[in-house]
Amino acid sequence: MSTADRHRQIARVVKESGSATVPELAELTGASEMTIRRDLDVLAAQGVLERVRGGARTLLLRGEEPPFALRAHEAIEAKRRIAAEVSALIADGETVVLDSGTTCLEVARLLHQRPVTVMPVSLQAIRVLSENPGQASLLVPGGRPRTAEGALTGPLTLASLAALRFDTAVIGCCGLSAAEGLTAYDLDDAAVKKASITSARRVILATDGSKLGRTAHAYVGPSSLLHTLVTDDAAPAEELAALEAAGTVVKNV
Repeated sequence: MSTADRHRQIARVVKESGSATVPELAELTGASEMTIRRDLDVLAAQGVLERVRGGARTLLLRGEEPPFALRAHEAIEAKRRIAAEVSALIADGETVVLDSGTTCLEVARLLHQRPVTVMPVSLQAIRVLSENPGQASLLVPGGRPRTAEGALTGPLTLASLAALRFDTAVIGCCGLSAAEGLTAYDLDDAAVKKASITSARRVILATDGSKLGRTAHAYVGPSSLLHTLVTDDAAPAEELAALEAAGTVVKNV
């Protein structure tokens, strides 16, 4: 394989996957790890990708949201561990605003049996909290659901959030980094996350580790807004260290 062909293959893999390690690229191309490191330095200098410790990641924003139905079956055990830790952080009697997304849906399943007051901003979580008898008290906001996603957005959702104050906001994310902050794929979704954070005294971010170090195009706010991050062992260690240094409590489950 020529150097040019190898560079094209590396650039394609990093773009499609979001990131790649030096050993992965060495195995893919048949080149030595030393050669791959030199390749990555060259491609980073050309603005093709970003060089990070142990590999590289794309410079492109993660602008396309995978379907909810697909995400619901990804990393399900990790999401359940994260949800259990989030539930343990919430005391009986609290009022909670619960964000949309698959990890927050797992949180809804656990809060359903807790003596707490919950206002979810997704149709899936509303369904979980209303279908069967449980201890949780349900508040239902207004809003327009996003197609296929079920997340409530728009002026009625924002008005519902502005009218109330919560002990805790449990937020999901599409991307989080210490440098770029909290981001979402959709501008309306980002507005709801901002309003949820503003309405709460404490903010818990619940997300699997694949979202850390990534950036979507709709900005929510700096990582300093987060009191606690609950994630799993797939999270990049350097991102966790940077978030902790910025003041966020990190719980890795």
